[in-house]
Amino acid sequence: MADSPTSSSPSASPTPGAPGLPSSDDLPSDGGKTAFGKLVVLMITAFIDMLGLLMILPLLPFYAKNLGAGGFVVGLLVSSFSVAQLLSAPMWGRFSDRYGRRPALMVGLGASAVAYVVFAYADSLWLLFLSRIVQGAGGGTVSVIQAYVADATKPEDRAKSLGWLSAATNAGVALGPVIGSWVQHWSSHTPGLVAAALCVVNMAFARKYLTEIRKPGGSSTDGSKPVRRSSREAVFRVLSHPSEPSSRLILIYAIAIGAFQGTTAILALFLAWRFGVTADTIGYFFMYIGVLSVVVRALILGRLVDRVGEPRLSRWGVVFLAVGLVGVSLSHDYFTLALAVGMLPLGTAFTFPCVTAMLSRVVSSSERGLYMGVQQTYGGITRVAFPVILGAAFDYLGEPTPFLISAAMVLATLAMGRDLEKYAPRTVKA
Repeated sequence: MADSPTSSSPSASPTPGAPGLPSSDDLPSDGGKTAFGKLVVLMITAFIDMLGLLMILPLLPFYAKNLGAGGFVVGLLVSSFSVAQLLSAPMWGRFSDRYGRRPALMVGLGASAVAYVVFAYADSLWLLFLSRIVQGAGGGTVSVIQAYVADATKPEDRAKSLGWLSAATNAGVALGPVIGSWVQHWSSHTPGLVAAALCVVNMAFARKYLTEIRKPGGSSTDGSKPVRRSSREAVFRVLSHPSEPSSRLILIYAIAIGAFQGTTAILALFLAWRFGVTADTIGYFFMYIGVLSVVVRALILGRLVDRVGEPRLSRWGVVFLAVGLVGVSLSHDYFTLALAVGMLPLGTAFTFPCVTAMLSRVVSSSERGLYMGVQQTYGGITRVAFPVILGAAFDYLGEPTPFLISAAMVLATLAMGRDLEKYAPRTVKA
């Protein structure tokens, strides 16, 4: 994709320098304070959304196991969300391009609330599958919020702003599992009901404080002519033009997120096998990952983006992620496990915000929501495939095997990250 929606290859021009961390003065678009205020609202919305999700996700394998599921079925259960999301994400991206980010976000939050209620009263595997499918099909919150941030910030500020946004979501990652572990002692229904209540609160908050930045049916934020490319065309273009920067960025994201989410899906089973972790203690492992993610994304990411640039930093992230995955498979005590697990949030913090920010640069703003959705579609494909493959590997090839497979796949993406500097050049301060 290009700056011009009809071009066949992406291009980007150098952008001026930017300060190291977002503030009310360095997140400009329509004014520093206005842009910063929008980012704060989005961060709160994303935090509450992730808080509810992570109350449920670490408990899912244990709930499924109590209903007779093994590693393979747990992988399928986790993947069902991604199946629904990969089918619906481009549609929601295009919907948000045409009708606004806010309506799409509200629908996604409402679907999550319904899904959590189903989870709360699930007494069979098919109801667990139903809750995941409903949440995935009504999703789109990730790509919509990412597109909203891209709309509201300058190109050189996007990786930092997305880093702050993901810091907020990782605060939810840190707190959600612990809260879920606590409230599940009250009743098996409680985690799902509390998560549903959080979604309702989040909808009310977003409805009151989240203003629409795009005019429904209006022109794009960069003045480009709106494009009527279909979701199917955009999805297949990634495969038909794999050398384009937009295609490569989407594939890097998809493989890395699939590897990370796939290993996360069976992490509880692995830790239970090797370290005796239970539903009462698993939340603390996710809290550790979440706290590290918040620190890296809020305090380190922005400075490193300015210093080394998004392309190089994303490659560093790929290496850190692969090293962490190998380290987890080799760990036999809590010290080495802590070191290895600590590499995972470092790798994801450097990879995902940078890749998404670069994608927002190489596509027209009139297609930004669409391509954020396409990114989630390909991420959804890998989030479907990796948990199933890795769950089967856990069952039949040995418990450490999933982490080694994932590390090899992640390292392979380094070849796709070549020459991206020309599309996202590092800004130089005077």
